[in-house]
Amino acid sequence: MSTAAPAITPEIVAEHGFSPEEYERVLKALGREPNLTELGIFSVMWSEHCSYKSSRIHLKKLPTKAPWVICGPGENAGVIDIGDGQAAIFKMESHNHPSYIEPYQGAATGVGGILRDVFTMGARPVANMNALRFGRPDHPKMKHLISGVVRGIGGYGNCVGVPTVGGEVNFDKAYDGNILVNAMTVGVAETDKIFYSAASGVGNPIVYVGSKTGRDGIHGATMASADFGEDADAKRPTVQVGDPFTEKLLIEACLELMASDAIVAIQDMGAAGLTSSSVEMASKGGVGIRLDMDKVPQREANMTAYEMMLSESQERMLMVLKPGKEAFAEAIFHKWELDFAVIGEVTEAGPDGGHMVLVHRGEVVCDIPLGPLADDAPLYDRPHVPTPPAAPLGDIADTKDLGADLLKLMGSPDLASRRWIWEQYDHMVGADTVQRPGGDAAVVRVHGSKKGLAISTDCTPRYCFADPVEGGKQAVAETWRNITAVGGQPLAVTNCLNFANPQRPEIMGQFVGCLEGMSAACIALDYPIVSGNVSLYNESKATGGGSAILPTPAIGGVGLMPDVERMCTIGFKDVGDIVFLIGERKGDLGQSVWLREIHGLEGAKAGPPPRVDLAAERKTGDFVRAAIRAGAVTACHDVSDGGVAVAVAEMALASGIGAILDQPLIGTAAQTYFAEDQGLYVVTVRDAALVELLSKAEALGIAVTRLGRTIAGRLIVELPESDHAISLADLKAAHEGFFPRLMGDEL
Repeated sequence: MSTAAPAITPEIVAEHGFSPEEYERVLKALGREPNLTELGIFSVMWSEHCSYKSSRIHLKKLPTKAPWVICGPGENAGVIDIGDGQAAIFKMESHNHPSYIEPYQGAATGVGGILRDVFTMGARPVANMNALRFGRPDHPKMKHLISGVVRGIGGYGNCVGVPTVGGEVNFDKAYDGNILVNAMTVGVAETDKIFYSAASGVGNPIVYVGSKTGRDGIHGATMASADFGEDADAKRPTVQVGDPFTEKLLIEACLELMASDAIVAIQDMGAAGLTSSSVEMASKGGVGIRLDMDKVPQREANMTAYEMMLSESQERMLMVLKPGKEAFAEAIFHKWELDFAVIGEVTEAGPDGGHMVLVHRGEVVCDIPLGPLADDAPLYDRPHVPTPPAAPLGDIADTKDLGADLLKLMGSPDLASRRWIWEQYDHMVGADTVQRPGGDAAVVRVHGSKKGLAISTDCTPRYCFADPVEGGKQAVAETWRNITAVGGQPLAVTNCLNFANPQRPEIMGQFVGCLEGMSAACIALDYPIVSGNVSLYNESKATGGGSAILPTPAIGGVGLMPDVERMCTIGFKDVGDIVFLIGERKGDLGQSVWLREIHGLEGAKAGPPPRVDLAAERKTGDFVRAAIRAGAVTACHDVSDGGVAVAVAEMALASGIGAILDQPLIGTAAQTYFAEDQGLYVVTVRDAALVELLSKAEALGIAVTRLGRTIAGRLIVELPESDHAISLADLKAAHEGFFPRLMGDEL
């Protein structure tokens, strides 16, 4: 063992993120003092970002199995069966801290990383999605952050040739000092050509492919496992730099090699780079690993083993090949102008399990048992306290001018058109996008077939803050509802669990509560979780006094459409159609956008969020989906932020056809039109199907309410004592004006 490295001091230990108790565990695992390389490897593998040490015990409570689930959590991405010998492979991950520090590269490399998670398993990526959270629009830094993140997502996705087909954006002051950038990728693979990461075969060659290793991104995983201090900008060197053109070459080279029988195991180099990829491959396979660091392709001179192992340079993969396949594989990667190097081999596990052994310049610079690095990493059951129930919402004055309120809501940050964002994304590359951004869910055709994948991301953080359990339910149910609204059968979920400091019991209580709600919804809706990511310590001292984000368990849902020609969209189709609301209303205004934007009430003052009746959710959604597939429904949109009025307004703007609404009131006008009751769908129905649809709904006990009918040019709401008319031109101006005004010429 080399002794040339500097002595490990308490200061160095602390800089690597260890508590005193954790460092004692390192000493016990090794039976000696580590050198700096070994300390760095323990540091990243035991970081929150890689080890999930605060969340693992709770993640085990989530439902992960169903007959159509081929691979659940634990691999690079989740895998579900979509029939005809094909599988959908998908995952969502966070790149929050890097995107705050350096928004363009942070967002771009977030997209690149999640793409690699998917094609690592043998899938060709077919769609990207995202879930973004920003602070107050008038915050001095927010315009810069929005611009950089959007350009980074578009710059990487557009160049790599994978369509960005949708997503979501929220604004709240809680994200002023810690924005959230969650990226999701969906791919399609043959079920008999799925690749996994467990290394096997003593003596098998370990191969490095892709870009060279540099010093960018060192300590990225550790940085992502701590909250921000005043020195956030000083952490810029920990942000990786992406190259989408290289990623495109890497996708093609990997898929070409995957068409052969050369690969034993494969893993992308994501967080913690060469360290996490090699440790995970060896530990999953129950073997050891030996790497010659001199053979690692390097783009900078005199790199140390520490730097090479902790670098998070992008566009790199690690593989275990079958013996004798090295030259065959090398020819493929050289054809695609990518680096290829045999850097080590799989070794036999001893009595104490496999070891990671690193050799650099002729000396052993690391010898660590793999058990303590991976499966035996620290695991904490952190103290947690439940969020106190919100006080019931008191009497709220009714809307004074429903039309004016609707115009204000449609132009508000959370409800305004995202056209400025998605027009910067190439959502049509590949020619298989059949429902573009702006609907309930994106729909992408499975190439060469009539099948489609319906994809949605969603979460309502203000609900999760007021009631984590109900908020967790709603986040899952909303994606289920969005997929249903286009005619898809929801199949499975990925997630990105964004929370603040888990060492604070109230924050850990939010985490536990949201997972409880998510689990209940997934079970009730037969909608298992097959992959995901946990991002903790999302809070900042930089904004003064500390700022924790709202609990944000972003959910990415994927569903299957047997025939995309049966797909439904939100736009009205013809003047004179009858507009119906399907589902039971309660008129609950708690935590509504209307309450926040019109009355200035939010947080604890805004009452509890609307409750999710999961049994009713399932029954109503199954009914709506069947009606869409039968061709009875011509337009469909679920009710969410802003209530029925906003849902109808969005349907009108999507089509250029207005509506006159004359439904009976449920309590006040505000409760009728702006309450965010769950499990509701606004639909139009073909005349020939109307009687049968109403008959089936009555037999099933599903509420169907006539809202009005479609008309030309205007949205009219008839109330008992007044009528409110808004031209679609004014509605469009309000809806589409927010982002262009905010961003100006920023591109």
